[in-house]
Amino acid sequence: MLYQPDIAKLLLRISLGVLILFHGVHKLIHGIGAVKALVVAAHLPEFLAYGVYVGELIAPIFIILGLYARVASAILAVNMFVAIYVAYGFSLSVSKYGALAWETPFLFFIMSILLILLGSGKYAVNSK
Repeated sequence: MLYQPDIAKLLLRISLGVLILFHGVHKLIHGIGAVKALVVAAHLPEFLAYGVYVGELIAPIFIILGLYARVASAILAVNMFVAIYVAYGFSLSVSKYGALAWETPFLFFIMSILLILLGSGKYAVNSK
């Protein structure tokens, strides 16, 4: 009765997709100047900053719909890994609340990995 893996996968997909989509919409409205600065400061080519639109706008929509959710989750996982690298350098610094400074993008990274491993479930556009 309580074992509902497809409902759990749906909840994981919707929560991850919606939360990341807010970040993407913010960047769409306000631009990615800050992301460009972080990318350049990490000695990476500036054009890589535009990948944030794929990772935080397109991938979350696919994740929410359950349309190629594993591929979209892989894209998001890479996006979060790069975000942690360019914004925090994987430092073990803590925030003013005592948590790891890069806790939130790390949680999004882990949720993406879970979706890669679990798949989208039966409540998805292309369920298997």
